[in-house]
Amino acid sequence: MTVRPIRLYGDPVLRTPSDPVTDFDASLREIVRDLEDTVREPGRAGVAGPQIGIGLRVFSYNVAGQVGHLINPVLSDFDGEQEDDEACLSLPGLGYSTKRAMSVTARGFDQHGEPVVIAGTGFLARALQHETDHLDGRLYIDTLVGDVRRQALRELRRVVPR
Repeated sequence: MTVRPIRLYGDPVLRTPSDPVTDFDASLREIVRDLEDTVREPGRAGVAGPQIGIGLRVFSYNVAGQVGHLINPVLSDFDGEQEDDEACLSLPGLGYSTKRAMSVTARGFDQHGEPVVIAGTGFLARALQHETDHLDGRLYIDTLVGDVRRQALRELRRVVPR
């Protein structure tokens, strides 16, 4: 079992769009195993490749006791809206009300290159959107607007040394 350390805000890998996975080999299976081991730690709903220093389009999730992964995800069928507190392992100690779609469909592949479709609603939809954002070099604080965004950026400067 390998639990990888989480990269924190300020690490360039978190702001760099990830490369698509092209080789579904033993190396990828090791990355997936590490992601799934890492997301099993208490209080974790998702871990994306960049958060463990891997610039590939792969993430793991742990929602309602279901642990899984998705490679080269593409999101579609966004429907409805939810607004709830969201946090991120790469921004420890921060959490802000964030708008997301209430439901979303994620299409991608498993570690063997087999197609996977995940229809998520509620918290699973939030996790799928959050982790896919990581693969695009975005953090949830990028979605915040107005006073909430200003407050988050102020707090971020205070708690995360640069």
